[in-house]
Amino acid sequence: MSSSHPPHGAPDAQGTVPALIHAAAALGVALTEHDALRLLQLLEELARWNRRFNLTAITDRADMVTHHLLDSLAVHRHLHGARIADVGTGAGFPGLPLALANPERRFTLIDSNGKKVRFVSHAAHQLGLVNVEAVQARIETLRPDVPFDTVLARAFAALPALIGLAAPLCGPATRILALKGKWPKAELDALPPGWQAETIPLAVPGLAEDRCLIILSAAGPSGRPPAAVPWSP
Repeated sequence: MSSSHPPHGAPDAQGTVPALIHAAAALGVALTEHDALRLLQLLEELARWNRRFNLTAITDRADMVTHHLLDSLAVHRHLHGARIADVGTGAGFPGLPLALANPERRFTLIDSNGKKVRFVSHAAHQLGLVNVEAVQARIETLRPDVPFDTVLARAFAALPALIGLAAPLCGPATRILALKGKWPKAELDALPPGWQAETIPLAVPGLAEDRCLIILSAAGPSGRPPAAVPWSP
């Protein structure tokens, strides 16, 4: 990770940097002071843009740290491979914090909302994240030349639908990481044949809400996800 000097004008409000470094360490993420300052700079940019473009409903600084930064970093140790797609990234979460913490990996952040993709591109540039590409598209329309190693999705779609929508991005070894709140039993029960799921509870420092990670992988003979899967709760 970068060890250069903190960006000019980055916030360091009342010991937040040490607290962020400590909380990230509990998630297996070793942040330098420079890394932590850039993550807080990301929140500053998000707050500034949010006043004009309504990118997030979370505006309290402490909540932004827990719900955006730490909630994103909670899946760091479960990333697989070098090419990561974040589908329905919104304002860049979990993709931007994870890209900062994993400069050796390439992140493609995808959303159909133009103003959110513009923010993601702006924030990546401001933070010097050369390993981030922001793409405005519906994920089911994308046809990458090489499958992604990991596909991330936070509060994006029910698991069966997510599998179908993400199919064009996946190859035989792709893992889909779905960040959920409470354990989604109905969605897990409705998974299509040929898929296996691992459920991992997540403990996010400072966040007193249920969180879990569902790791989906194809177990069928072809290893390819099926086409879109209709699903209703």
